[in-house]
Amino acid sequence: MISQTALHITNRIIAAFLGGYAFTWGLSALAITTMVTLGIDFHEAETGMTLVAFLVFLALFLWTFAAASMLRVWLVLAGGAAVMMLIATMLQNSLVS
Repeated sequence: MISQTALHITNRIIAAFLGGYAFTWGLSALAITTMVTLGIDFHEAETGMTLVAFLVFLALFLWTFAAASMLRVWLVLAGGAAVMMLIATMLQNSLVS
């Protein structure tokens, strides 16, 4: 039988990797789309955001293990990722139209 501590640590590891990745991906998509909308070249926006994304992912990874509430962690990571990806998709669709 798996102990509660092992489940707690596993939950944090999954949140750190998958939730952190999804949040960083959503932030990158939104930031790149916004910068392209403002007239910055796509490749410059992509390169700049990739550099920032490494720092964002690191901060989220560390915060996941430091946070007291896993509910808050999942709400921020999953909710933030979903909202940013949705806004980025809507903005990209408006650029294409």
